[in-house]
Amino acid sequence: MNCVIDASALRKLFGNRRAVDGVSLRVNAGEVVGFLGPNGAGKTTTMRMLTGFLEPTEGRVSLAGIDIDEAPIEARKHFGYLPEGAPAYPEMTVREYLRFVGRARGIASGDLAARLMSVADRVHLGRVMDQSIETLSKGFKRRVGIAQAIIHDPPILIMDEPTDGLDPNQKHEVRELIRQMGSTKAIVLSTHILEEVEAVCSRVVVIAAGRIVFDGTPAVFEAMAPSSVQRHRMDHVFRQLTADATEVQP
Repeated sequence: MNCVIDASALRKLFGNRRAVDGVSLRVNAGEVVGFLGPNGAGKTTTMRMLTGFLEPTEGRVSLAGIDIDEAPIEARKHFGYLPEGAPAYPEMTVREYLRFVGRARGIASGDLAARLMSVADRVHLGRVMDQSIETLSKGFKRRVGIAQAIIHDPPILIMDEPTDGLDPNQKHEVRELIRQMGSTKAIVLSTHILEEVEAVCSRVVVIAAGRIVFDGTPAVFEAMAPSSVQRHRMDHVFRQLTADATEVQP
């Protein structure tokens, strides 16, 4: 298997609080990993360490075989990141912003226009491309965040709540896009929506109190529910795995 995300024994301390406590995660190309956990479990902190936006107290991260601490710029070329909130320059139009991101990502000027059109089509941004970002709805802003993450066609995608703020039709479109990209890319997405895990993920990783408490397929995850539970079986398993976890700083 082609392992493109290799995180080993990640720990993060904020003062004397352990936000992440020994998380190791390996993700292969062609895997979509649903990264689950209650609020305060350490999900966002872990994702920020995976992307190099936050330095671990201990541990190491390798992306596409490149140590992010030793060669951060080279490692960052290999992933797209959709952070929580996906900040952008509000006064820019969508076209201006994506062109800016494309240039920053090193896309050749001769290829940029075609790449913008392709990405806009994939996330259905065509009718707002010349509208300023500050005037967009929350759903369209989220689509812009997804567009900037995939504009350079990276082999790795790390996405924090990718369908947050989207209506049911938009969620369906984004899930279809993730499913398509997941056939070749390594994707890690955090979500609180367990139906999203069923819809797009090939693997489930659950974190609680800064530690991984489950790592396996959605089928195995759901099968952990007793036969007496007929509905919302994944919700039941999630609650059981995380009920006794002590909250840590996010």
